[in-house]
Amino acid sequence: MTNLSERTFVDDLGRKVYLANPAQRIISLAPSVTEILFAVGLDSEVVGVTTFCDYPARAKLKPKIGSSTPNLEAIMGLKPDLVVGNHNFIRPDALAKLEQLQVPVFLLSPNSVDDILAHISTVGRIVGHEKEARGVVQGLRDRLNDLRRRMGSVKRVRVFYVVNSEPLISVGSGSFIHQMLELAGGENIVGRTSTAYPKVSLEEVLRRDPEVLLFPVGTSEGIPEAEQQQWRKWTSLSAVSQNRLYQVKGEFVNRPGPRVIEGIEILAQLFHPGLFSRRQGG
Repeated sequence: MTNLSERTFVDDLGRKVYLANPAQRIISLAPSVTEILFAVGLDSEVVGVTTFCDYPARAKLKPKIGSSTPNLEAIMGLKPDLVVGNHNFIRPDALAKLEQLQVPVFLLSPNSVDDILAHISTVGRIVGHEKEARGVVQGLRDRLNDLRRRMGSVKRVRVFYVVNSEPLISVGSGSFIHQMLELAGGENIVGRTSTAYPKVSLEEVLRRDPEVLLFPVGTSEGIPEAEQQQWRKWTSLSAVSQNRLYQVKGEFVNRPGPRVIEGIEILAQLFHPGLFSRRQGG
């Protein structure tokens, strides 16, 4: 994602977006995008968000424009000069309709934590808050570097992250969540798979014997409690015998926005509690 000129930007899909001036009426098509917009200092400029955008609290007060199939009439009524979305969160037909209506749409498609930080910087430039975005990114990088130092000598913990139960889906190296697990001192047992969200057989999980099972949870997403408990019947798994089945709020892990660093910190404390208790205790 690069700048072709001072006000021409190229998104992650290679689409060019030209803005004569920094965007002042912006609609977000994804919770992660909403979090980025507010993180770089916007508020009144955000004129519309999805029904899933619930952070920060001020985002809940914004007009709603739908979800992966946005309400085009509502969008046009808000008269945006820019729509920002996540490639995986918008249906292709909805994108095509927005393009037909000549609404500038800028799409993000992060595959790594570095991509997420780069997106914060780019969005900051697009909306005229480059300085604020630079400060946000620097603060996140400092926290990430501190975490890397802590994780430098730890023995990695074998981890299996459950995205979906039936079919059984996890995260591979093509997903930023995989990198989050690794940065937190985990070893993703299906990390060699280049697919972002690969289907996995139960037999493979049992053979690779994860020491930690992770389940995202939340109000609008996540693995139901009953499905989590089903794993306890596999008593041969190290994660089960050691009672290391953990829930993590999906908003900290599944949303490619500023809170992913907090998500990595949460994961690191789950994977290596002894390290953090020693640090906190001096």
